[in-house]
Amino acid sequence: MTLVSQTAWALQCSLARVFSFGGWIAPRAWAAILGAMRIEGKAAIVTGASRGVGAATALSLARQGCSVLINYAQSSEEAAGVCAEAEACGVQAALFQGDVSRDEVCRGLVDAAVKLFGRLDILINNAGTTAFIPADDFEAVNDEVWSRLMDVNVKAAFQCVRAARPHLEAAGSAEIVSVASVAAFTGRGSCIPYCASKGALVTMTKSLARVLGPRGVRVNGVAPGFIKGDWLRRGVGEDYDAFVAAKEAEAPLQAACSPQDVADAIVGLIRGSDLVTGETLTVDAGHTLGGGW
Repeated sequence: MTLVSQTAWALQCSLARVFSFGGWIAPRAWAAILGAMRIEGKAAIVTGASRGVGAATALSLARQGCSVLINYAQSSEEAAGVCAEAEACGVQAALFQGDVSRDEVCRGLVDAAVKLFGRLDILINNAGTTAFIPADDFEAVNDEVWSRLMDVNVKAAFQCVRAARPHLEAAGSAEIVSVASVAAFTGRGSCIPYCASKGALVTMTKSLARVLGPRGVRVNGVAPGFIKGDWLRRGVGEDYDAFVAAKEAEAPLQAACSPQDVADAIVGLIRGSDLVTGETLTVDAGHTLGGGW
């Protein structure tokens, strides 16, 4: 039994003891046990995984016994730290540098994962980018902005799916989760092209689910709200703390997303019902519901 298997088994037994009463194991304990078993021993690719949601997701998968290939474009030091932390969980982990808006990078990424792990079960399309442009500043939205955001936020996800498809289908039961945004539904975000690109990703998730479902591949997405961290801090600058506090006050759950919150939602989709596909789960503490009653 591997270190990961031993750790997972110990965790499962501990959960069973905590939630058992007179030999009866509570349903939520079984759910935790079975959920961990769904991920243990599998292999995943996470794009844009050097920090933020990607890093949190890669580590969440590793903690449950899943080998991970960590893609990054520029942040090599941060990516190396994520890889080391994943390896410390007792799984295989490796780095792959490259811009997934380029098809040859996507194909190389998938080939590397299959060569390293001998299989591919999970693809997390997390890589993304934006530009902070006021919504009414149409002149600032040039061809370069449109091309870059659509290439990274939409085309890259498709290219990764295309490259991974034969291996995910061969797995028999596989998962794709793409990271969209509530901007896809609200039309409000860092800029108009960003909102449009995330809307396209949500629609593509449905199209891919239709095509790949009969082949045993579930395709879903998550739509985070404002995520606390460096990206949001760059966008709002000195007003960051006040902005986060205001957004938390507006949300019914009085909170804003952290990268781990989004990672938990992604893992929840992977561990959840086999009958959920083509869906995009909003993760925003209820912010898009609006305030008041």
